[in-house]
Amino acid sequence: MTRAAGFGKVAVLLGGNSAEREISLLSGNGVLKALQSEGVDAHAFDPATQDLFALKREGYARCFIALHGRGGEDGTVQGVLEVLGVPYTGSGVLGSALAMDKVRAKLVWQASGLPTPPSEPLEGVDDLQGAVRRLGLPLVVKPVNEGSSIGITKVRAAGDLEEAYALAVNYDRSVMAEKLVEGPEYTASIVADAVLPLIRIEAPQGNYDYQAKYFTDDTKYICPCGLPAEKEQALRTLSLKAFKLLGCSGWGRVDLMLDAKADPWLLEVNTAPGMTSHSLVPMAARAVGISYEELCVRILEGSHVA
Repeated sequence: MTRAAGFGKVAVLLGGNSAEREISLLSGNGVLKALQSEGVDAHAFDPATQDLFALKREGYARCFIALHGRGGEDGTVQGVLEVLGVPYTGSGVLGSALAMDKVRAKLVWQASGLPTPPSEPLEGVDDLQGAVRRLGLPLVVKPVNEGSSIGITKVRAAGDLEEAYALAVNYDRSVMAEKLVEGPEYTASIVADAVLPLIRIEAPQGNYDYQAKYFTDDTKYICPCGLPAEKEQALRTLSLKAFKLLGCSGWGRVDLMLDAKADPWLLEVNTAPGMTSHSLVPMAARAVGISYEELCVRILEGSHVA
């Protein structure tokens, strides 16, 4: 109880206005219940219906950010909390903003010599055929600033490009094309600079989309991931380096794939990953004996000091 009391009054930021609101509510309510079960004075706080400046007026001592997507994971809410002087979980303004912007995140990795699939931003429908010429098929077309695989399409035929672009631009004015890596997908969960065991993801038909992530029991998660210990350690080291290069801190998740030659390719960093019943960070934590409740407390302990 002394540990819990030391946090003071805690706001669990959940919901929000992004396309990931539904998942954020699931994550946030899970975190809220877990913290309360550990004796933390935690309360739900939805920025879609409550003024963030009320955090200061109502005496909140820190925030657990369970907001996903734009407005919660892109540095926006982090900036407000910095102004208010309220500590919060996860990465700061710069790390959050860079990780959310997939184009700029990849530029940082490329400049540092880290492996990430070739890609380019798409300025409009007229760019599509040029992207095919430069990158080749198959491609992935995706919104630059969304998560949870929202608006993403794998394109194997040039004739499907326009439909893929129309879907992506429906979620974000900034759209990118990325060379598709075909092979096993892994995720590295990071908590307080410790990289938890990798999880290998096997989705139906290899399509790890929004539905497969959150609402189906058909997706398989393998942990231990089955890689030789030396190979797994190399991927864990790479993931932590990629995380820190973007200025990320506290906790998060790095997604990557191996190609046919077993070479790694970094896909993206999530700075406020899901905390639902299907989520990967809690799964990796369980593999080393950390309960969901303890995980939430540890993340809260690592709050970014404003």
